[in-house]
Amino acid sequence: MDYIAVLLPSVVVGLIFWFAMKAIFNADKSERQAEARAQADAAARGQEQNPGPGNGH
Repeated sequence: MDYIAVLLPSVVVGLIFWFAMKAIFNADKSERQAEARAQADAAARGQEQNPGPGNGH
C-alpha cells in the first residue's frame, strides 16, 4: 500500500501533463486545418477575381 502512496502523485501529474499536451496538439491540428481551408478559399476567390493573363485584358 505504501507503493501506491509514493507513486500516485507522479502518475496523476503525468496524466495531467498528457491530457494537457493532447489538448494542445489537437488545438494546433484544428488551427492548421482551419488555416489551410481559409487559404484555399482565398486562393479560389483570387482565381475567380483574377482569372489570369490569357483573358485578353
